[in-house]
Amino acid sequence: MGHHMTHVVVVGGGYAGVIAANRLTQRDDVAVTLINPRPTFVHRIRLHQVVGGTHDALVDFRKVLSDRVRLLVGAVDRIDPAAREVTLAGGGSSGGPSGGSGGGAVGGPVGYDYLIYAVGSGSARPDVPGAAEHAHPAATLEEARALRATLAEAPGHAPVTVVGAGATGIEIAGELAEEGRDVTLVCGGLLAPALHPRARRSVAGRLARLGATVLDGPGSTVTEVTGSAVRLDDGRELPSAVTVWTVGFGVPDLAARSGLRTDAVGRLLTDETLTSVDDPRVLAAGDAAAPSDLPLRMSCQTATPLGAHAADTVLARLADKRPAPLDIGYFGQCVAVGSRAATLQIAARDDTAKPFHLGGRPAGKIKATALEYLTHHLATEARKPGSFTWRFKDGSRARRLRAKRDEAAALNH
Repeated sequence: MGHHMTHVVVVGGGYAGVIAANRLTQRDDVAVTLINPRPTFVHRIRLHQVVGGTHDALVDFRKVLSDRVRLLVGAVDRIDPAAREVTLAGGGSSGGPSGGSGGGAVGGPVGYDYLIYAVGSGSARPDVPGAAEHAHPAATLEEARALRATLAEAPGHAPVTVVGAGATGIEIAGELAEEGRDVTLVCGGLLAPALHPRARRSVAGRLARLGATVLDGPGSTVTEVTGSAVRLDDGRELPSAVTVWTVGFGVPDLAARSGLRTDAVGRLLTDETLTSVDDPRVLAAGDAAAPSDLPLRMSCQTATPLGAHAADTVLARLADKRPAPLDIGYFGQCVAVGSRAATLQIAARDDTAKPFHLGGRPAGKIKATALEYLTHHLATEARKPGSFTWRFKDGSRARRLRAKRDEAAALNH
């Protein structure tokens, strides 16, 4: 009798997808195909550096992906859970590392026994008048490159407005202010709302030293964007030759188009093992996963352990073992403010900000180390599948899930 191979297709080659694909190679009887729109890995947390012109955010897949994983370059148009296959838009092409058979020919449907949905996230479509037409998003490589090209065409003294005061907005504002640009960061409320007030003051101080203007609190909400200005809810009009939009993230609609249930944002609904509530052969990881309709923060800090957990669920089923429930906690977040400084916010395991933070150049060195270490994690898992571990656990998640279920039960009575 021939040796039976289990085919696993991973859709999306970001942090979650790559570590999931690598981890699955622990078994010789598993063939893994990673489908990704680009032939090169995008180190997404460097995209603010693409905007600033200080890094290209690209890593050769051969450095982070196991040579046992077949890379198929293309965009998935549809998942067919009944047939257990995916259809690529305009076919697709093999590239990069190869080894697994992938369960389907290039250009035709790709079959699978299990599928891991790791399509990531992108820019949310703005609902502010004029923003879609005149503001520039920066959540993907293509958007960041287009924004950099637009900035290159603008005079160096031209006013630049960055809308959105989360990590992305802060990091882009810092990069551009350090470059000598006339930058205004419009917060629409608090600057860095996820940070403790002490850490928030650290970020504000560093932005001020770089020469950036920060508009926060009342009157800092954008009501309209034009080709040359940004209007605020207090009636002010800010001249803006280039407006950068970093408000919110959205996810691809692939799951919904494929008939799989999603949350209100479009993330694939799963149980606590990251298995789709509709199909035991489909799992999700990363920004596009909504475990128990109680999703975690969209970040690389979430995506990497989620990708590993999704792979572990598949491997447990293949070994006839019961998959473990999700148990992921946090340690904090580090926000770059220019190329040499950052603010490191320490958090509780449930991602609640603590009073302690580290700012300035010491935090900047930690940020630089973290940028390198993340791809090191992926490369190590490629060489030694199963070696990645996540020490941070959050015992409060089980309590929050029980509270959510109790609330739902009470509403149904």
